Amino acid sequence: MKMTTDAVDKLIEDAVAAGRAAGLAVVPQPMYIQGYAPVMDGACGFAWVNVKPANSAVAKRLIARGMARKDGYYGGVTVWISDYNQSMTRKEAHARAFAATLAAAGIRAYSASRMD
Repeated sequence: MKMTTDAVDKLIEDAVAAGRAAGLAVVPQPMYIQGYAPVMDGACGFAWVNVKPANSAVAKRLIARGMARKDGYYGGVTVWISDYNQSMTRKEAHARAFAATLAAAGIRAYSASRMD
């Protein structure tokens, strides 16, 4: 079924809202480094969502809205999660919820992360 631009925008807004709610709800475990104050946001890292294929309506709309870029490594398009300073825990929660919202609508979306 072909989605209208309005339907795609609504789906993206739902994914963003789910991601933000998840990112804010999770409580990172503080990171302790001997001789330094605890890092209350936990480990530092990155998280992103990959959406495939790059020519799907959702991927194209994410690019048009300035939320994603084409991904030459994984294929599809990538949405970087840049909120939450360097908190990998919060970024991962956001990315998982964002991807799950898209996946529930039948979109191929996957979350990924890496420690900095």
